[in-house]
Amino acid sequence: MNSVRLYHRPVLLAESIEAMAIREDGVYVDLTFGGGGHSIAILGNLSSGKLFAFDQDPDAETNAERLISKSFQFVSANFRYFKKYLKMYGVSEVDGILADLGVSSHQIDEPERGFSTRHDAKLDMRMDKSSALTARKILKKYSEADLHRIFGMYGEIRNAKTLAAAIVDERIKAPIKTVNELKGILEKLAPRGSEFKYYAQVFQALRIEVNQELEALKEMLESSAEILKPGGRIAVISYHSLEDRLVKNFFARGKFNGDVEKDLYGNEIKPLKSVFRKPVFPTEEEIQKNNRARSARLRVAEKL
Repeated sequence: MNSVRLYHRPVLLAESIEAMAIREDGVYVDLTFGGGGHSIAILGNLSSGKLFAFDQDPDAETNAERLISKSFQFVSANFRYFKKYLKMYGVSEVDGILADLGVSSHQIDEPERGFSTRHDAKLDMRMDKSSALTARKILKKYSEADLHRIFGMYGEIRNAKTLAAAIVDERIKAPIKTVNELKGILEKLAPRGSEFKYYAQVFQALRIEVNQELEALKEMLESSAEILKPGGRIAVISYHSLEDRLVKNFFARGKFNGDVEKDLYGNEIKPLKSVFRKPVFPTEEEIQKNNRARSARLRVAEKL
């Protein structure tokens, strides 16, 4: 187990593992294996139990091959399909689920992946390298209305309409293929003094669209509520308000929009209850050691 190369420092590690209340003979799922940090911690609490880890990134799969344990099974797949894959392994219910929704440090620091504004590279942003859709294709083919939609919804950009129009104008002159070519457009529209934040918002919007992240998250949460045992727990670490809002609403209401449903007697109908009233945030000490933890928040729910 010690041979795994931790290319990503796990965020809120102690807090998430403690919140899951792991049983040594339980069945657990790490939906975002990444560098393996959370998985190793879960395995450290198991004796006769089992851990299934999911990740669609080939680099994560390569890393998982170094983790040798009879209690461990890696599955190369998007976590939106995890319930189907578990059934293939004969698993119909689990004791706990963990999902760290952040892009791994390894993916950000690898220039050719196109996730970071710090490196010039082709605009890719695929977590699953076999996927057909890239950020480059979005900027080339999406209509002005669709660009406006994703920048407004997923990037929460105030001048999303102006940005969409600017991209359509620029791509007529020449294709927008690289990080620096896109930044050349963005720097003309970014609020003065907030350029880097603006770049990050635009890149977030493209990444979410490329990987269909919010749709996958919704499917994962609904599947988790179905497959958890009564008393089982799900821990989700999110990094921006769009993800956190979906997690918060689903834990509180059993749905993503609207009020919680009630039966004829006024009892709430929902599959989960939040373990903590408020999200758990990283300590100042953790943020100092890992700056990428600064926007993380952990929410935990238990199956009713």
